[in-house]
Amino acid sequence: MSVFKKSLVTSSALLFLVLFHQPSFSQNSHKNKPNVIVILTDDQGSIDLNCYGATDLYTPNMDRLAKEGVRFTQFYAGAPVCSPSRAALMTGKTNLRAGLEGNVPIPERAEKNGKHGLPTNQITMAEMLKENGYYTALIGKWHLGHRKENLPNGQGFDYFFGHQRGCIDNYSHTFYWDGPNKHDLYRNEDEVYYSGQHFTDLMAEEVKQVIDKKRNEPFFIYWAFNAPHYPYQGTTKWLDYYKDLPTPRKEYAAFVSNTDEKIGHVLDYLDEQNLADNTIVVFQSDHGHSLEERAFWGGGNSGPYRGSKFSLFEGGIRVPAIIRYPNVIPANEVRDQAAMEMDWFSTIAELTNTQVTGNIDGKSLMPIILDDKKESQHKVMYWQINDYDDSLAQWAVREGPWKLIGNVREPSGNGEKIDVDQLFLVNLESDISEKNNLVKSNPKKLNELLKLHETWLNAVHKEMNINN
Repeated sequence: MSVFKKSLVTSSALLFLVLFHQPSFSQNSHKNKPNVIVILTDDQGSIDLNCYGATDLYTPNMDRLAKEGVRFTQFYAGAPVCSPSRAALMTGKTNLRAGLEGNVPIPERAEKNGKHGLPTNQITMAEMLKENGYYTALIGKWHLGHRKENLPNGQGFDYFFGHQRGCIDNYSHTFYWDGPNKHDLYRNEDEVYYSGQHFTDLMAEEVKQVIDKKRNEPFFIYWAFNAPHYPYQGTTKWLDYYKDLPTPRKEYAAFVSNTDEKIGHVLDYLDEQNLADNTIVVFQSDHGHSLEERAFWGGGNSGPYRGSKFSLFEGGIRVPAIIRYPNVIPANEVRDQAAMEMDWFSTIAELTNTQVTGNIDGKSLMPIILDDKKESQHKVMYWQINDYDDSLAQWAVREGPWKLIGNVREPSGNGEKIDVDQLFLVNLESDISEKNNLVKSNPKKLNELLKLHETWLNAVHKEMNINN
């Protein structure tokens, strides 16, 4: 199905334009279409780069991107868990509007419950750029569906090398998390075997091969790391480097620096091929660090922020994010305005002079990138995961410094349940660590945010043909 067929506007979508307007994009002044590399790390903590405040890690290549580009301090993932976050990145929409409320189940369960992943009628970033003449490649983790039409080659990618499910062992490339255990490494639709070779090494070589083969045409590479997601498997070099750190920080740190090293290899390769100046590089973590048992109940660091993966507290959704594009994007600058994962879709569209069809939530970040005095492109931001019913789902809304979370979830890091209030209201300007619940002391603001959430969710339900 072509992008144009997939983007036909339904009557319900027309109604939705009242709340969400399509952004307009300026013309790119460059004759040559810039290449695009989007790097997404997996479960990397809010401050787990040196340029974000980590003092016990070694991340010179991620920091290099920040020195040569723009770094965001209030950048939010679309969701605090893997699949919905990736759906937001790929579609420029909130995960609910993208049709993916929660993590994609393994194929065996998807066949039973009918939840097959990112709907094929959604326009992905790959499909958008492909229409503009880009060669599109995904290297790494997919986790957005397992049927043929839901896999990368069915969702706009010319080339895929990586794993389909949520995580793999980095040496055997086997999925062990939820049975049955399955070898999970593919080149396009064909299963391939590289037993004993570290997956991060394989990915870096694949990225360089795509760059080499497609250097004479515009390319888009979505480099989706499976790191530092468990199993923590940094190489011996990095485990030795961090030998004096305690477990699990040691294991986590080794995996982060192993990731950083391979990013550096690709950045160096762009330099060697004289392609760096014509290549947009975006970097982001998909959400906060994990406190799951298979992550040794921790390892990552959210700094001053409360929460982690699965939580809509800041530590679950406030993530490191950087963009580099020499001579177009300012170098070594910081932006404090609030921004969201969906915004990369619109920003890349503007920088590549690519048409956006349909109605998305993302806003181009170019106004604030070029002017640090501009206000955030988002007056209100919304999240909801795991269900379209907000009585069952965890959800949040932020307007200015005010943020309200509903059905709060907060992992403990030791498997024990933490009792939290059902509604949690905070002013982030005065309480960045979200320690004080202001629900009782600020009923007016509570009602205002409840109304914003209700209005937004009703519009989503109408668009998605979901009965309230």
